[in-house]
Amino acid sequence: MSPEPHPRHGLKQTLLSPVRLSIVAALSEVERADFKSLGAIIELSDSTLSKNLATLEEEEIVSIEKGRINRKPRTWVRLTPAGRQAFHAHLEALRATISTKYSGLED
Repeated sequence: MSPEPHPRHGLKQTLLSPVRLSIVAALSEVERADFKSLGAIIELSDSTLSKNLATLEEEEIVSIEKGRINRKPRTWVRLTPAGRQAFHAHLEALRATISTKYSGLED
């Protein structure tokens, strides 16, 4: 029987970016967020937020909806069900990675 793979293999590559992890963590607390508020909360410029949201949307972690309120354009972002699942799996893999006991290692 082969040993179990190291828990780090369960980390989602897309969420290894601190910026993308911050976006997904913020979205995990709400149903949806508007673009400007999301950028303000995690202290990102519009261009940095836009670039990272494009990556997350490509990976189907977030969905982006455009609309209008009082004739003003608005953009809302939400975690997809798959994105929420990926976020929780990433957190579990991270917890397992940092709590792994390495037997046989010496000081």
